[in-house]
Amino acid sequence: MLKHFYYALAIATTLLMTPSCHRNTPEQDGLGHHHHHGHEGHDHEHEGHNHEHEEHNHDHDHEEHDHDHEGHDHNHEGHNHEHEGHDHEHEHSSKEPAGAITLEPEQAEKFGVEITKIAPAEFSEVVKVSGQIESAPTDQSIITANASGTISFARNITEGSAVKNGTTIATITGHGIAGGDTNEATKAAYDAAKRELERITPLHNEGIVSTKEYNEAKQAYEQAAAAWSGHATGGTAVSRQNGVITQLLVKQGEYVSTGQPIAVISGNTRLTLRADLPEKYFNFMPTVVNANFRPAYSDQTFNIADLHGQRIGGSTAVVGKRAGYLPVYFSFDNNGSAVPGSYAEIYLIGGNRSDVISLPIEAVSEQQGLNFVYVRLDEDCYEKRNVILGNSNGKNIEIKKGLNPGEEVVTTGMIFVKLAESSGAVPEGHSHSH
Repeated sequence: MLKHFYYALAIATTLLMTPSCHRNTPEQDGLGHHHHHGHEGHDHEHEGHNHEHEEHNHDHDHEEHDHDHEGHDHNHEGHNHEHEGHDHEHEHSSKEPAGAITLEPEQAEKFGVEITKIAPAEFSEVVKVSGQIESAPTDQSIITANASGTISFARNITEGSAVKNGTTIATITGHGIAGGDTNEATKAAYDAAKRELERITPLHNEGIVSTKEYNEAKQAYEQAAAAWSGHATGGTAVSRQNGVITQLLVKQGEYVSTGQPIAVISGNTRLTLRADLPEKYFNFMPTVVNANFRPAYSDQTFNIADLHGQRIGGSTAVVGKRAGYLPVYFSFDNNGSAVPGSYAEIYLIGGNRSDVISLPIEAVSEQQGLNFVYVRLDEDCYEKRNVILGNSNGKNIEIKKGLNPGEEVVTTGMIFVKLAESSGAVPEGHSHSH
C-alpha cells in the first residue's frame, strides 16, 4: 500500500509541473466538469497513513456527477483511500476547442508571427474587374521612316529595349530596289540644282541671264533642298526621347515609305490603367475614386493613389473596346514595376462603409473550400476559426462572420501557425488519459 501512495504522489507532482496552454478557466469557457463526492462515516487507511484531501484536479471526461457513498470501500486504480466527512470537488478541463494549437512565444517571435486585435473600421465598397496597363499618350513617341527603302534595325533593338535620346533605331536604304535608291536620286537632284544656281547667280548679276531664268533656277534649288533636307541624317531612324521600345511596327528587311511609322517608344514614366467595368455596375461607376491592381506577371498589389495617380475622364460612361463593359481610366507614375501592354486584376474602390471587420488577405487560409483564420487565445495557445468572407479590395478582405471585436488574430506568419497545427501538437496539460 505504501508504494501505491508514492506512485500517486509522483503522478500528481508531474501533472502540476507539466506546462499547459494557459487559457480561460473552465467556468469561463464552459469546459469545466465538477464532481462532488460525499463520503460520510468512513475510515480509509493507507498502511498507517491518514490523508485529508480537499481538492483534486483530475482530467476526466465526465459530465457532472453526484455520488453518495455510504459504508463502502472504494478502490481507485489500486489505491484505497478512506475519507472522513470530506467533500471533494474535482474540476476538469480535458476538452480543447476544435483547432487548438500550441506555439510557444519564443517560436512565434522567431518566425515573425504578428497579432492584430480586431477593431471594426471603415471599409470601401469594391468591385473586382480585369483590365490592362497602357502607355499614357503624352508619354509616347512614334518613330517614322525618313526615307523610302528597306529597313535594317540596329543591333540589340527589339521590343522592350531601353533607348536614349539620339539612339539610332534603324537605317534605311534603297539599294537593290527597282527604280534605284530614291535617297541617291534625291541627293543627285539637289546637287544638280545647287550647281545650276551657283552658275547662274554671277551671270544674273552681270545682266547676262534674265531675272526670270535666275528665279527658275533658285526655285528648283529650293525644291531639291526641301526634298533632301529630310534625309540629312543619311537614311537613319533616331529616337527623340529616353524610354523603352514598346512596339516595332515593321519587320527586319521590310520596305518602308517616307513618313511610315516604324516603332513606338514609351517613356514609361507615366502610365494609364484601363479597368473594364461590367455594364451591370453602371450605378457604381460614379463612386469610383481609387483602385488597387495586380499585374498578371506579379504577386504584388499596387495602389493608384500611392503611385501619385488619379482617375481620369471623370464619371462619364463611354463605349469601351470590349462589348458589355465600361472603361474606367486611371493615370499613375510608373515606379519601374509596371509594364505597358500587360493585363491586370483590378479592384475598383468606391464609397466607404463603417463598422466593418477586415483582415489582410494573407491572414486567411483556404482549406477544402472553407476559409479559416487563427485566433490567439493566450500567449501560447491558438485556435483555428472558420470565417465567412465578404468583399476584398485587393489588400484586405471583409470578415462577415466568425470574428468578434477585441479578439486577437494572426495577421503575419499565419503559415507557421498552420504548420504547428499540421504537426499534431496538442497543448500539454489538457489531455490526460485515465
